[in-house]
Amino acid sequence: MKNKFLKKLKILLVEDEEKLSSLLKNAIGDSFYSFYIANNGKEGMENFLKLSPDVVITDIMMPDMTGLEMAKDIKKIDSDVPIIILSAFSETQNFLEAIDIGVVKYFIKPFDPDELLEYIESLEPTIGSKIITLVEGFTFNKIKKSLYKDTKFVKLSKKENLLFELLLQNYEDDKRVIDDEMIKKTLWEDEDVSDERLRTFIRRLRVKTSKNLVQNIKGQGYQLR
Repeated sequence: MKNKFLKKLKILLVEDEEKLSSLLKNAIGDSFYSFYIANNGKEGMENFLKLSPDVVITDIMMPDMTGLEMAKDIKKIDSDVPIIILSAFSETQNFLEAIDIGVVKYFIKPFDPDELLEYIESLEPTIGSKIITLVEGFTFNKIKKSLYKDTKFVKLSKKENLLFELLLQNYEDDKRVIDDEMIKKTLWEDEDVSDERLRTFIRRLRVKTSKNLVQNIKGQGYQLR
């Protein structure tokens, strides 16, 4: 049975050696929610911005942009994302620079793909709690406060994000259903909000996402599925 934590993860592999990238995808790719490949640092950066992966694995020496240069740019955008470096050489300078950037692990080629898989599995205490799996392929990243449908980012308004945070926080505290008044107070603070306005807000959110994502419990309130 595949590890449930791994099945939540979007992985981006940046590697200019086609044989190695194919080998890794075939060996461990099915263990993850998704496994994307970029052929160089520039393409890797474009894919990072588009896909917002949970873990980045990158070769160190590549054309256009090295793995370390790409890692620096990624860390400026998201300092929390784990970056794993692959290298054919154990060079002290590169190793020290990788540590300074915030790279979490350095694998020397050749390596066993299972060791890479085991290491990513060990990251669960660090990043596992930030990814919440919902219905119909939706996931919510608590750190980035972002909703995704499969691999695509779903743009939410500030109030829609607040609703998700409220529902998720209480879901984890086993208070599954949030009553209307608590939602109004959280989203609109001191405003006098009617029940119809809240229902309209929920309807619009469902149109943007899914009618099954935020569920109404008659006479009680709303909960996430």
